[in-house]
Amino acid sequence: MSSSSSSSAAAAHQHQHHRRQGGGSGLVPLAALIKEEARTERRACSGGGSRICARDEDAGVSGVVVEAAEEEARRQRPLLRYGCAAQSKKGEDFFLLRTDCPRPSTSASSSAASPHPTFAVFAVLDGHNGNAAAIYTRDNLLNHVLSAMPRGLSREEWLHALPRALVAGFVKTDKEFQTKGQTSGTTATFVIIDGWTITVASVGDSRCILDAQGGTVSLLTVDHRLEENIEEERVTASGGEVGRLSVVGGAEIGPLRCWPGGLCLSRSIGDIDVGEFIVPVPYVKQVKLSNAGGRLIIASDGIWDALSSEAAAKSCRGLPAELAAKQVVKEVLRTRGLKDDTTCIVVDIIPPGQTIRSPSPPKKMNKLKSLIFRKKAKEPSQKLTKQHSRAGVVEEIFEEGSAMLSERLGPDSNGGHTSSSLFTCAICQVDLEPSEGVSVHAGSIFSSSSKPWEGPFLCADCRDKKDAMEGKRPSGVKVL
Repeated sequence: MSSSSSSSAAAAHQHQHHRRQGGGSGLVPLAALIKEEARTERRACSGGGSRICARDEDAGVSGVVVEAAEEEARRQRPLLRYGCAAQSKKGEDFFLLRTDCPRPSTSASSSAASPHPTFAVFAVLDGHNGNAAAIYTRDNLLNHVLSAMPRGLSREEWLHALPRALVAGFVKTDKEFQTKGQTSGTTATFVIIDGWTITVASVGDSRCILDAQGGTVSLLTVDHRLEENIEEERVTASGGEVGRLSVVGGAEIGPLRCWPGGLCLSRSIGDIDVGEFIVPVPYVKQVKLSNAGGRLIIASDGIWDALSSEAAAKSCRGLPAELAAKQVVKEVLRTRGLKDDTTCIVVDIIPPGQTIRSPSPPKKMNKLKSLIFRKKAKEPSQKLTKQHSRAGVVEEIFEEGSAMLSERLGPDSNGGHTSSSLFTCAICQVDLEPSEGVSVHAGSIFSSSSKPWEGPFLCADCRDKKDAMEGKRPSGVKVL
């Protein structure tokens, strides 16, 4: 019944009441009827106001529910426990441990009082020919990666843009360090953990492995050694010479090396004296763990020259992260003694509600790796995701190892423009006039899809850097 109908009924009832009180005449003064109906309408309006207040209270409760849901989502993020151990031989290994790096939030419901979401960074840097490159990379690489990230991204967009920003950050770090005129170089294995998603970028032969729940060990990096990958052709095509060390009598010994310089790595940061065909373009891999969690072991080659990935993972299973890192180093010393700088970081990614990672026995060797490590489905269903989570499946999101900037920095999704309508260098982030920018695709002798009219774009210095890396000009020579 409507409020007007209710008011009429109430007035009629009151009219009958007055007739009963008025005796036999049954007459009620008109003024009394008007007064009574006005009183009834005010009561009806008062009830409506109460209903409006009730709706306001419901909205307030809804806001509390939203905040509670966001808090619950934060509680569902994994816990990180980590440990680091090292033994120094030459003093050229360095590392980075940060668990509180802020990522800007674009959530409409977040308030100024809400904490910004954070991510963690762990890195191992194994220097050679001095420690200057390792120290500079430790202190600057993260800032260079973040400066290459577009602003105002959601978390999913941020994770999607991260591989490209890592490439730009590595190249910028190398370019800036080389201006200092120091001949040092370094490997870099750089790990970013955001929730259950792990993104690893690496140059050189420091390594990151994943010991997933269930005991399956997977490599998240590749070794950029000429002995262990197919980069010899790229290095020689860019002007480098590859061979082993010659001794008296013409015999060749030791691993394959790049000459001049004798470096046995094909990618690194620094090493300007060897040549710019030793590129800083990282191999990048991004995976998402199930809610069963897992363990990362990040270490310099002082570990991997003594232990296989499986042996390192097996040696510390069942131990908390801090003791696990010490145990891996102890196992290396027991196996072959201290032959090189030896650094190990262990990071446990633990489901919420637990305080320590559950030990996981190794799987049988006849189990196919594809049952545990799967490519990301194009249209994953919620049911499939839950099945993967129960099985401890690791979802592979991204993987790329090309050394060509035209393949790693493009195509440009926003045309290379900033909010100020200027072109921006994809590596060093300086603003350019449209006539100044040179496409990363221009004149590439290696890229299979050269499109010089498309972005992203490079400044003149970064274009020269790219040309030197591809062997189109001698290292250290400026193009006039």
